[in-house]
Amino acid sequence: MNDVEFDFLRSYLKTRSGLALTGEKRYLVESRLGPVCRKFNLAGLPQLVAALKSSRDAAMERAVVEAMTTNETFFFRDRTPFDLFKDVLLPEALARRAVQRKLRIWCAAASTGQEPYSLAMMLQEAGPRLAGWNVDLVATDLSTEVLDKAKAGLYSHFEVQRGLPVQFLVKHFEQIGEQWRISPTLRQMVDYRPLNLLHPFESLGTFDIIYCRNVLIYFDAPTKGDVLGRLSASLAPDGAMLLGAAETVIGLTDKLVPSAQHRGLYNQAPLAARSATMAAALPPLRRVVGL
Repeated sequence: MNDVEFDFLRSYLKTRSGLALTGEKRYLVESRLGPVCRKFNLAGLPQLVAALKSSRDAAMERAVVEAMTTNETFFFRDRTPFDLFKDVLLPEALARRAVQRKLRIWCAAASTGQEPYSLAMMLQEAGPRLAGWNVDLVATDLSTEVLDKAKAGLYSHFEVQRGLPVQFLVKHFEQIGEQWRISPTLRQMVDYRPLNLLHPFESLGTFDIIYCRNVLIYFDAPTKGDVLGRLSASLAPDGAMLLGAAETVIGLTDKLVPSAQHRGLYNQAPLAARSATMAAALPPLRRVVGL
């Protein structure tokens, strides 16, 4: 693969997934797209590039994007965001929505389902507090392949060992041969939908809590700002959003502000603060003499 072909793939992936690849990631392209070449009976990456340029093969395009998107995840990953959900976010949301008795949660980068299922388990643990409530747990991802795995709810022994407390394994999973399947009750709690965050998502509606963790790190700054601004529009005025430990809104958008108490937690910026930021960005008005 020469520089021209690599640059084409970088641009191709940036346009379709937001993935911003630097020059030193060439090895990653070669290792992950090699199997795609074999799947479509292509001799190598030059032939793959030629095929992408000359045809609109939806299956091939999807395979290229899905091969390059990172799907690293595990149950209760980083733990703190889930402790925060149990101890702070859920109790506060239940208090704020006591009249409506409706709660909407969105996992915006669900991958193979460990994050939304972790939240579903915590909702189950809440038990009587949610009696009579209507709870929507929506989970989206760019990759239809990982969403199929998430919907099946079938995990290897290695996957259930990563972060999942043993009492939850016993309570919510059934062993099937060498794999473990999460209970039908939990599978039915999660509404999985394919979604590219680069595309409009207003149709999903408004959410009380949004988890968008460890996906923005793969975008460049303008793309991050765009996605964060649109996520803010999907967040209730008194809602909460969680990003990954290496992610921030600072310098990217004025619509969200970090929580003073909890790292990784963000809330809607007050409208007054947004107006002040916008005013500061405008050029000063020139005074007209004589008026």
